[in-house]
Amino acid sequence: MNLNSALYTDLYQLAMGQAYFLKGKHEVAATFDYFFRKTPFDGGYVLFCGLEEVLDWLENIAFSDDDIAYLEAQDFDSDYINYLKTFKFTGHIQSMDEGEVIFPFSPILTVTGSIIECQIIETFILNSLNFQSLIATKASRIRFIAGKDKSLAEFGLRRAQGFAGLQASRSAYIGGFDYTSNVLAGKLFDIPVSGTMAHAYIQSYDDELTAFRDFAETRPVSCVLLVDTYDTLKRGVPNAIIVAKEMEARGEKLLGIRLDSGDLAYLSKAARKQLDDAGLDYVKIAASNQLDEHVIRSLKEQHAQIDIYGVGTNLVVGKQNGALDGVYKLCSFNNTPRIKISENLKKMNFPGKKQVYRYMNEDGLFIADAITLDHLDAPKSMAHPFETHKRMPLEFTSVRPLLHDVMIDGKRVRTKKPLSELIKIAEENLSKLPVEHKRFANPHVYKVGLSPELEQLRDQLKKDKLEA
Repeated sequence: MNLNSALYTDLYQLAMGQAYFLKGKHEVAATFDYFFRKTPFDGGYVLFCGLEEVLDWLENIAFSDDDIAYLEAQDFDSDYINYLKTFKFTGHIQSMDEGEVIFPFSPILTVTGSIIECQIIETFILNSLNFQSLIATKASRIRFIAGKDKSLAEFGLRRAQGFAGLQASRSAYIGGFDYTSNVLAGKLFDIPVSGTMAHAYIQSYDDELTAFRDFAETRPVSCVLLVDTYDTLKRGVPNAIIVAKEMEARGEKLLGIRLDSGDLAYLSKAARKQLDDAGLDYVKIAASNQLDEHVIRSLKEQHAQIDIYGVGTNLVVGKQNGALDGVYKLCSFNNTPRIKISENLKKMNFPGKKQVYRYMNEDGLFIADAITLDHLDAPKSMAHPFETHKRMPLEFTSVRPLLHDVMIDGKRVRTKKPLSELIKIAEENLSKLPVEHKRFANPHVYKVGLSPELEQLRDQLKKDKLEA
């Protein structure tokens, strides 16, 4: 499968491209904004993820000979197909940094180029950024509630939506996880890999103790024993203790035990006592089984003795929201601001090329984002995007622009950032987001507003379109 194929798009993008081409409009300059309208998980923020993958794709996309042959069978115009044979992305991308904390309605990434290339690349941008940002956000919520002293392992590959499992592993790592069970993701993205054993391994033996012994002998480092196949407290943990003592005699150490069913809070406390009484206070307790941020919060409230949380399905599918509702909207065509009219003000886009400024208080914490036109400085006040009676003076200690050039003429303008750097960026930004925006119940709404100039342009364009 060639993932650099420009066929990684929707049919209507190519159909519109043909119409632009045949009507002589395909080279007209356009600008599109990527943004989202609603935070997932009833939360207060989104962690931006997936940018580096998008830039990789944009630098390499093309229609291969096989792609062209396929399009020829789809009844596209022959002259249009000949044009697509040399298609490359040659546009300009401005974006917030991957790992930035982002909020509804604010432009996160903008694409400027010919209208045809802007349209063809839309689907991949939405596909990549929406999913990866969703999973990174979920992961950051799990890290927030688990705390920095706990280890987090992602092992959702078997429940992920196909190859999206690779993106999920990458996004979870940026969002705050320590390990993945996904070996290919470990190789591709340099993520530490971690794994234990399955019940099937233990069931393949006539007795649990022999299964534990054989596994420990063949895996003396990073050995974790699954203790709930039969009876957790009467057989599983005692057998693990026997093996741990045998490992000690060989100069080895059992890393941990794993609980995968039952009352995890109760079992972890009882198992911890058995281990400690045996002098095995160094043996970690891992827990899995449909965990997410809400279950982990409950376990912590019950003082569960869990050191490692293994999170799978609920993380990699973004439960309870299966998608981030990111959209990609035209805001300028032929160097003229454009707007979509709707009875619902929230469905209207903000016209023109823009910049976003972030304001910080004296402690360096984020307090507000203001959207303005790209040639203007940071505004001194802003208006609520949809409740026009709400105004806010912008008093701040410092301010910084969020949109930066990341690609010019289809080429990166800065070195690709390794995951280690993206993790640091995400950690730093999340640390600067006030805690009231991170809480799970009724998080404080982060303030995003329009500069007076942008508000005036939007309202004037709306008036002109309605009167036309």
